[in-house]
Amino acid sequence: MRNKLLFFFIPGLLVINLFCNSCKKDANSNIPHLLSSGTWQLASLLVYHYTGNTQNGDPDTLNTTCLKDQFFTFKSDNTCSYTNFNCLDQTTTGTWTLTENKLYFASDMVAKDTVAGGSTSTVKPFTNTQIVTLGVYSLVLQTGDVEPNYSATKKRTVTRYGFIKQKATTITN
Repeated sequence: MRNKLLFFFIPGLLVINLFCNSCKKDANSNIPHLLSSGTWQLASLLVYHYTGNTQNGDPDTLNTTCLKDQFFTFKSDNTCSYTNFNCLDQTTTGTWTLTENKLYFASDMVAKDTVAGGSTSTVKPFTNTQIVTLGVYSLVLQTGDVEPNYSATKKRTVTRYGFIKQKATTITN
């Protein structure tokens, strides 16, 4: 009698375990939490020029003479802000959303940018942004021609932003 009970009990447990572990778990990504867990300070800004997937020369380094700190802040309510974009005194705000595969995000923020001759225009710098690296202390984003499929002869430009996480500051009296 006991052997018959074990004969039905063990396969029953295996079936229940199979159904419990086969449920789809979509909300288990740490990416939204890592993005919105603090303020990111710009550490490097490089522009790469490609023909197809071949890099043309060394990347251009931008903001080498900028003395202003630039900060990108993501919040858990899907709002974001960028302070001193392109070394201009400004704080621009917008919203951000991740793609389904969580490899790209889009932001509707609009910022002032400099144009040849010293005048300014407005741009949406993060409309299609690839998340290259995201960790607890570092974030690397690419914008521009970052689509996964392109012609082997197409000239394209990719801007790479490197950020480091800023420590939370506490004011004590």
